[in-house]
Amino acid sequence: MFEKILIANRGEIALRIQRACRELGIKTVVVHSEVDRNAKYVRLADESVCIGPAPARDSYLNMPAIISAAEVTDAEAIHPGYGFLAENADFADRVEKSGFVFIGPRPETIRLMGDKVCAKKAMIEAGVPVVPGSPSSLPDDDPAEIIRMAQEVGYPVMIKAAGGGGGRGMRVVYTEAALLTAVATTRTEAGQAFNNPDVYMEKYLENPRHIEIQVMADGGRNAVWLGERDCSMQRRNQKVIEEAPAPHIPRRLIERIGERCAEACRKMGYRGAGTFEFLYENGEFFFIEMNTRIQVEHTITEMVTGLDLVVQQIRIAAGEKFTLRQRDVQFRGHAIECRINAEDPFKFVPSPGLITNWHAPGGPGVRMDSHVFSGYVVPPNYDSMIAKVITYGDNREQAIARMEIALSEMAVEGIKTNIPLHRELMQDARFVEGGTSIHYLEQKLAQRP
Repeated sequence: MFEKILIANRGEIALRIQRACRELGIKTVVVHSEVDRNAKYVRLADESVCIGPAPARDSYLNMPAIISAAEVTDAEAIHPGYGFLAENADFADRVEKSGFVFIGPRPETIRLMGDKVCAKKAMIEAGVPVVPGSPSSLPDDDPAEIIRMAQEVGYPVMIKAAGGGGGRGMRVVYTEAALLTAVATTRTEAGQAFNNPDVYMEKYLENPRHIEIQVMADGGRNAVWLGERDCSMQRRNQKVIEEAPAPHIPRRLIERIGERCAEACRKMGYRGAGTFEFLYENGEFFFIEMNTRIQVEHTITEMVTGLDLVVQQIRIAAGEKFTLRQRDVQFRGHAIECRINAEDPFKFVPSPGLITNWHAPGGPGVRMDSHVFSGYVVPPNYDSMIAKVITYGDNREQAIARMEIALSEMAVEGIKTNIPLHRELMQDARFVEGGTSIHYLEQKLAQRP
């Protein structure tokens, strides 16, 4: 096992990784920007290193600074968390070439899955169903071929950045007249945002749900799937609420797609935690991408399986034998996660600033993952998520009831948060029924006066 791990991230995920390390008896090094120097996880770390000013490009995305911090503190491994450099194959490569262990998949795997076109090809070869679309990136010098592809796939179509993610680099096209302009615009956006102008085409499903399968693998033949999560409650392709298991989907379908995902991991020699993301419509699953890292919503999988996914990540990276088998995985109860953001709950304008009062909820079946405290200043430089409230129940009804109570107890003063939106959704008839599409929340918000 490692003696010291460097955590190359911030916020609640930095604290979450730190807790797993402390449980395993591992010392931690936390890197941080100047604005995060007073964060809870910095104070609790065995060592901390300031790696630059507030802008992420000068700190959390500064590869040389992170590698140097690992060198001067004698860390053995680097955990990237999620976001920032977590799915950057070049960073993983530099970590390993510098003599450290990257707690995640091999660089070549990250690179393969990071290119959405290559990832789809790999899934087709592994027998995982994919969304109908172009077999490769769209040509940049043959508009007639692009038009032919769209006619073959059938309108509406989605134009997507091959190297995209985070809900960016996507456009829906309903008519041939708008097609070529959409392709050109998405190319420009993809080049600027992801340094990769390649785009591809997929059939646009009208009312799908967003279902993902959690996997864990040892880089060899042992790979297991750890259930599914329903992440359909979204706004602008950003998840708001997640739950496990997914309501109203037959277990036989989940088991079938879960085993296909595990087999795909075996074939590619996948190492560590990963998530296969699917669109689900009319009883069919369609692969859209794979996240080669721990997810924000890993918490609800932990609640229904009783497994610590971050501990499992670390053990696998340390070379310990991965003894978990599919028959050992047991699913119990239901879990829901609400992402708490520092923003206006209905205008969605960021609300950074000083938190003058902070009270976290508690009680049976309630878990809070957050780095925030009374007196904490939410910086304007990063993602607005400041906490995750997770509730667990014997069934979905109990998990929802406990979430309602937790949200009513939670107090955040000094800034605005989206807690009012979450409280409203917990009482929304369609959400309570379960099985809403990825478009439901935006449609609901559009109807507000």
